[in-house]
Amino acid sequence: MTAKALKAMRRYQSGRRVLVTGGAGFLGSHLCERLLARGDEVLCVDNFYTGTRHNIASLLVHPRFEMIRHDVCFPLYVEVDEIYNLACPASPIHYQHDPVQTTKTSVHGAINMLGLAKRIGAKILQASTSEVYGDPTQHPQTESYWGNVNPIGIRSCYDEGKRCAETLFFDYHRQHGLKIKVARIFNTYGPRMHPNDGRVVSNFIVQALLGHDLTVYGDGSQTRSFCFVSDLVDGLMRFMDSDEALVGPVNLGNPNECTVAQLATQVLRLTQSQGVLQYQPLPADDPIRRCPDITQAKERLGWHPQVDLQTGLQSTIDYFRSIEVTDT
Repeated sequence: MTAKALKAMRRYQSGRRVLVTGGAGFLGSHLCERLLARGDEVLCVDNFYTGTRHNIASLLVHPRFEMIRHDVCFPLYVEVDEIYNLACPASPIHYQHDPVQTTKTSVHGAINMLGLAKRIGAKILQASTSEVYGDPTQHPQTESYWGNVNPIGIRSCYDEGKRCAETLFFDYHRQHGLKIKVARIFNTYGPRMHPNDGRVVSNFIVQALLGHDLTVYGDGSQTRSFCFVSDLVDGLMRFMDSDEALVGPVNLGNPNECTVAQLATQVLRLTQSQGVLQYQPLPADDPIRRCPDITQAKERLGWHPQVDLQTGLQSTIDYFRSIEVTDT
């Protein structure tokens, strides 16, 4: 039976069948929820390196949800209509813990998922990252900017792994006519972030809730733009459903820039913590400024973030309070 016939049969039997790699992670679990709410069948794939069963516990009994424990570094043989390739540790602590495996996940994972998409005729979206811009010399960053990346630094396993994955996606598109989407995701936060992932939002909230001082690396003047997870998921789904001619890359993030020190101060206020800011040296290759130009997402997808930073932080703080964070 041809791939076209298989897809036609699946659509007759049910709605859209969607594969989400990294589906038990922070971002992937929210995406799985939204896809189910829309009426899709969802196949969640995760090796639980950074994802957790807790993130998808409420979904396991859903009749249209299926979970497979699998490492995308190895081929996968399933039948789906769409693939969201989110599998890869995304926080510095996690991706630097085993940098060789991080690179393998990005590169081998992309090769295996692209091969799957080619075999079954599925549309595939790559969750790329703002880290492909490195420590940018252009501000804000547009998709046409090629980046300023250290290819041999401690962050390179993630930065260059994602850049190589983008290369593979576009080569499969040009060489095999594969239907691809490449999204460059900027800092995303919200409920289900891992409390010990080393990201600035989770670090500050956990330290504040424990009554500790907040660790600020550098002088706190470096900037980031923070996108709430529900907004980011909406952007990914709009992008996947957009015209096939729009392959990307497309920036998805919040263009409202703030300094790390401003973020820390806001977390202290919202948690009513008595902590103060403690300054430490800036890690190697840490970008000084990071902010997306989302003109393309606005014009082509009709998308822009809806959740302001205070509202999103309060929701995230409430989540961390609910899981009773502790010192590690």
